[in-house]
Amino acid sequence: MPALCDLVLPCRDEGPALRGLLPTVPDTFAVIVVDNGSTDDTAEVARSLGARVVREDRPGYGAAVHAGVEAATADYLAVMDGDGSFDPADLLVLLEEVRSGRADMATGRRRPVSRGVWPWHARAGNVAVLWWLRRRTGLPVHDIAPMRVCRRADLLALGVEDRRFGYPVELLQKAMLAGWRLTEQDIAYHPRAAGTRSKVSGSVRGTVRAARDFARVLS
Repeated sequence: MPALCDLVLPCRDEGPALRGLLPTVPDTFAVIVVDNGSTDDTAEVARSLGARVVREDRPGYGAAVHAGVEAATADYLAVMDGDGSFDPADLLVLLEEVRSGRADMATGRRRPVSRGVWPWHARAGNVAVLWWLRRRTGLPVHDIAPMRVCRRADLLALGVEDRRFGYPVELLQKAMLAGWRLTEQDIAYHPRAAGTRSKVSGSVRGTVRAARDFARVLS
C-alpha cells in the first residue's frame, strides 16, 4: 500500500545521521533521500535502510529539495533536514493539520532542547528574515519552516525558483502572497548527529552565505 505522504530529506554527507534517523520515521511516510553531492556513504546508508535515493548534482538546499519534490508521487509532501536534529514523529501533527483542512501548509517552530543547539548567528539571521517577511506579507509563523508539510501539487504550482538557501524564504513569501493558510507547531530542536556539520549554522561564514541568499530572494 502506497505511503500517505512522501518525506524528502535533502542530504549532503549525512551518513552518520541517517543511521539513527531513518529507523525512527513513522510508516506513514515514504522517505526520499536526495544526495546532494555527498562524499561519504549517505546514499548507501539510505538504501540499506529502505529509503529511495535521488541524486542531485547541482549544489544547494533548494536544488536538493526541488529534486525530491519532483521525484515524489504521494499527494502529501513533507520536508525535513536529514541531520538528526528533528524527530520525524513531529511530522504527524503537521500532516494532520493539512489533511484536516486547517492549513495549506503546516510548519515547525524550532525549540532548542539545550543551550548551544542553535548558534547565536544563525538565530539572529532567522529573526531578521522573519521580521522582514511579517512586515512585508503579514507572515504568521516565527521560523523559516525547517520542517513542513503541504500538498505536492500546491507546492509545484507556487513555482519556487531559488535553488540555494533562499528556498524556504521564497516558499513562505509566495505561499503568503498566494493566500495559503499557514499554521505552526513547536518542534524539538536537537543537536546534530555526531560526525555531521551544518552547512549554514555550523559557522558564521555559512550563516552569512545563507543570509545573502535570503536577501536576494527578498529584494
